[in-house]
Formats: sequence, structure tokens, C-alpha cells
Amino acid sequence: MTSQQSPSPAEAKSPRPPAPTTVIALDDDLLREIFLRLHSLPTLVRAALSCRTFFHAVRSSPAFRRSFREARPPPLLGLFFDPDGPSIPAFAPLRRRSDPDLAAVVRGADFFLTHLPDDDDDAAALPEWVIYDCRDGYILLEHGSLEQYAVYNPLTRALDLIPQPPDEIFDDQNGDASCLGCYILSSQEGGEPLRLVYTCHVESRARAAVFSSESREWQILPWSEPVTPLPEDEHWLKVGSMVNELVYWIHKNQAYILVLNTVTLQFSQMDVPPNLVDQDLMFKVGETKDGRPCIVCPIDFELHAWVWRAGQDGIETWIFDKKFPLETIVEVTEGTFEEHCELKVLAIIGGFVYFCTMDMLRDAIYPCWFLSLCMETGELGTLFRRRFDGHAYPYIMAWPPSLIDNKVNPQLEGA
Repeated sequence: MTSQQSPSPAEAKSPRPPAPTTVIALDDDLLREIFLRLHSLPTLVRAALSCRTFFHAVRSSPAFRRSFREARPPPLLGLFFDPDGPSIPAFAPLRRRSDPDLAAVVRGADFFLTHLPDDDDDAAALPEWVIYDCRDGYILLEHGSLEQYAVYNPLTRALDLIPQPPDEIFDDQNGDASCLGCYILSSQEGGEPLRLVYTCHVESRARAAVFSSESREWQILPWSEPVTPLPEDEHWLKVGSMVNELVYWIHKNQAYILVLNTVTLQFSQMDVPPNLVDQDLMFKVGETKDGRPCIVCPIDFELHAWVWRAGQDGIETWIFDKKFPLETIVEVTEGTFEEHCELKVLAIIGGFVYFCTMDMLRDAIYPCWFLSLCMETGELGTLFRRRFDGHAYPYIMAWPPSLIDNKVNPQLEGA
């Protein structure tokens, strides 16, 4: 029988091999470097919610959120369609089988708007919710019979019901006042009270009222100074577009643009690019990737873009940026220019132009193609094909409120 040899003193005193390093053991900075390489916001959200360590690393750094937004713009989830007449807006999702995380977000959201209240006093009443604005993950809707607004987040199901502005907003006007629109004033970083700005106009002046969720009251501002030249028609402004903290309304004859600064709550006028003055063209104001105001106008089957920036004399003005020939549309859609008739710009958000063909001008039952264009690369993308049965609003996924820590230590602001 052989006896077992005892280990030598050197072997007995040798240290144990170090335990393998796991991902959870990494510090927050290294985790954020890894997370910056994830390909989309939905994937980041899934990773952040998988454990407390990941959750804290993502939530505690405003600098990381800024870097991720720059590298991975918030994704388009689909478009809301708001038909004319009493109805509930319909949602057309963007289907991307290559991104299961994005598909999971769409499946889990309440895009049927089931949390919106109904008019319980009239069982036969038709739904009357109309979309006014869609930004930063929220939808702003108005219900005429209930005389209230609803601000709703389909992803979190957060709902805030707000009364309409008091009739005093129409006092002291000359002529019949018309609503210009109502818009959500929000911050990407959250933590601020919800605010709305309601606007109306008369023959030559405009007015705003602001609602705050803190006071639960509307603050009515004075009427603006008359515009020049004086409009010839009482309906002298087109539907507005909000870009960052400014709302733009284009004059119906493209003579100028009326602008509301939602910080100072002051109205002003802005020139239109000379090429567009008095032209029967439909164009939109939006924003480039770096947040600069821009104008995109379809001319034939090209998109022409102007950007608001300083010229050679140092004065800011509309400067023609580039044009995007879109002959490839017929290859992508396997259609013809005659079938598509013309193009219509829906919105310009974060440097992406969302637009559609206008096949329904040839026949109302014909579906249209909805597409996107990256202004930086010129890349054309197809979204889907459906009937154009009302106003369309792109819905962009916002950074989830649960992943924003508004009580972060100021010393960590650059972390």
C-alpha cells in the first residue's frame, strides 16, 4: 500500500489563483464604454434593466446619455395617423425583424391609446381625440366634448389630463381668433414640470398661453405686435412646427415665418429663403442632427435643404445646404414617378426627413410609400406602405424616465 505524499512547504504556501473578473465587477466607467457600443436605445434599456449594477451605471451619468444620443439617435417606432373627423388616432409600427429589442418595445407599448378617457355621458358618442403634438415620447391630444387635453406616454402609460385654456385668451382681439396649435414644452433630461403652450391668432397678431403642471393653471400672455406687412387673409398662417424651443408658422404665401420663442414667450418674424418666396411649394421647418433649424422643400423628386447659420458676413440667415435627388425611389418602390405624383415632407427630426409619396392624388384608395432620408449621409430608407388617411406624426422613442437620475451629484455631471 503506497502512502500519499504531503505537499511541499513551497506548494502549501503558494497563493490561490485570482477569481475571474466578471462584467458585474467592472467599474461604472468601463461599463459605460461597453454600453456605448450597443447598437440601439432599446438594447441599452434591456441591458440596463438586467441588474442593479448596469442600471446605476446608465442612470447616474448625464454625460453618458449625451454621448449615447450622439452616437445612437433615438429610434423611430412608427407613425401616428390622425384622420379627419371623430376617431381614435391609428398607429402604424415600424417593423424591423433585425432588431428584436425594438420590436419588443412596440409590442409592449399602448399604441392603441386605451388609457384615454371616453365621454361616459353619451354612450353613442364617437371618439373625438385629435393629435396636436408628438415629441419626446409624449402625445398631446384634445377632446372637444370633454374640453380637455391629454398628454400621454404610450411606453410608460403616464397620463395627464389638462383643461382647455380659458376663453379670456380670445379677449381684446380684432376679428375672429383662430387656434394656431398647442405644443408640449419638455426636456430630454426630465425632472421639470410638464408645460404646454397654446397659441392663437387674429388678423395680424398672435397670442400664447402657458400651462404648468405645478400650478395647474393657464397663464395668458399679451397679444403680440401686428406683423408687417399686414395679412390680406384672416387665415394667414399654415400649421406650425416646433423645433427645440421655437415654434415656426409659415405664411400661407411664403412671405415670412412667424416665430414664437417658448423661453421668452415673444413673437418675432423671420425671412423665408428667397427661392421660396411667393412660390406655391409645400415645405417644413425642422432640425439638423446638431439641432440647427432647417427647411426642407420637395421640388419634383428632389428634396432641397436650407440651414439657418451665419453667412460670410457673420449674420445668421437661411443658407442653401444641399439637394437630394431621389430617382432611386422608383427602384425601391418598384413604381413610377407618375404613380407617386409628388412628395410631401411630414417632419424633420434630428437630421432625418420623414416624407411620403402622394399616390392618393391619382386615386384616393391608392396606398402611399412612407420613407426617411438621413440629411448627413443621404441614405434613403423605406418605412412602410399604407393609405394616407389624415395627418401623420412620427413617434420617436424617448430616453426612459426611469433611466434618468435628476438627483445626481453635481460633481458627477461630467462622469
